[in-house]
Order: sequence, then C-alpha cells, then structure tokens
Amino acid sequence: MKKLVLAILLLSGSVFADKINIAVAANVSYAINDLIAKFNETNPDTEVAVTLGSSGKLTAQIKNGAPYHIFMAANMKYPEALYSEKLASTEPVIYAQGSLAILSAKKLDLSKGIMLANDSSVSKIAIANPKTAPYGKAAVEAMKNANIFDNVQSKYVYAESISQTVTYALTATDIGFIAKSSLYSPKMSAYKEGVNWTDVEPSLYTPINQGIVILSNASDNKEVKAFYDFMLSEDAKKIFNAFGYLVP
Repeated sequence: MKKLVLAILLLSGSVFADKINIAVAANVSYAINDLIAKFNETNPDTEVAVTLGSSGKLTAQIKNGAPYHIFMAANMKYPEALYSEKLASTEPVIYAQGSLAILSAKKLDLSKGIMLANDSSVSKIAIANPKTAPYGKAAVEAMKNANIFDNVQSKYVYAESISQTVTYALTATDIGFIAKSSLYSPKMSAYKEGVNWTDVEPSLYTPINQGIVILSNASDNKEVKAFYDFMLSEDAKKIFNAFGYLVP
C-alpha cells in the first residue's frame, strides 16, 4: 500500500511539475493564446494557466497570497510596487506598450476623435475603472487633457476591466474607451477603423508601458524563467506587434 501511495504522489508531482500560473492584465487576453502557443513550440511540457483581470485587482490578489508565478501588468506602477515590497524577484521591465482607441457599434462621427465624447449624440461612455485599470486611468487623463472631463464624466459607465469595457461599448453604451489591442482579435474583425473605431490621440495621455515580473515564490523555477524570457524574446515581440502593441 505504501508503495502505491508513493507512486501516486510521484505521479501527481510529475503531472504538475511543469505547470505555471500567470496573472495577466485583461488587455492582453486577445494575444495571450497566441503567445502561449508559440512558447509551447519549444516548451511542450509546460502547461501555462492564465488568470485575467484588472491589474489593480491582480495586484491585490498577489499581496494576499495568490499562487501566481508571473505578473504581466497593464502598467509599471503595480509591478514596481510588488518589487519594492519584495513580492517580485525581478525588477519590472517593459514587455509591451499599449494604446487607446474609441469603439462604437453605432453610426457616429468618429472623425471628431475624442471630442465625440462631448457630443450630444453620446449619452453613455464605457470606461474601465480608473482606480484599478491603467487603460481607464489613461482614458480619464486623455479627456482631462482634451478639456472635456467635467462635461462628460456624468456619462461614464464603469467596467471592471478593459475587456468588459469592450462588451459595454458594443452592447450597452454609445462609445467606449478600449485597448487598441482588442481590435486585433479575430472576433473583432467586423469592426472597421473610421467606421467603428478610431485612435485616441497619443499626445493626450501618458504612454501605457506594461511591465512584467517574476514573483518571489517562483524565483528558482526554471519553467517560469523560460516563459519570462520568452515574453521578452523576438518571437513574442512579433506577436505583440501583430496585436497592435509597440514593443521596446
């Protein structure tokens, strides 16, 4: 019986030995499957489990002991905080730089750019919660710099994450401020630039640098290090580029 139990334990250990858990900002949800598929071409025995969410909420989970090994945030602030609190074993580095777009399922004059938010044709604006979602914070910053924030804030419909903001923009509001990367998903191919979406002028908001760290509980994990290195590789950069990100 003891030999049987030992065999089961060893087998269980081998099944999960190569599984890594990563916490990923919601705006990367559209690219993460392609990234993992490419990583698994050279690391076929490593299972990558993904938890998506707003960077603020994922950071709170990590501080409360969530068993993630890598954190891919939507800004630098949250991974820097984890590193300063010794909850991350590597200094944050930029893996991608995101940008904002305005999305609508309605026939609106997108040539107005961000000023469309101030238009009488728009009564509801989807925006990710700026307290926890860096893209929401960037959207607020853009509207303040465009001098329309005071006029439009009563129109806000807050989403928990940037992916939920996309859903709201297409189903419940007139427009939404979303991550441009979401528009590169095959599911979004029906929505066209100039018809359904337009860029937010980049000069209106601080560049959205997205940082990655290895968390302290995985500092000696070879599979985690391999995935981290892949995310900073040329192969990963090509995929991020294909989803509309800039990469350093």
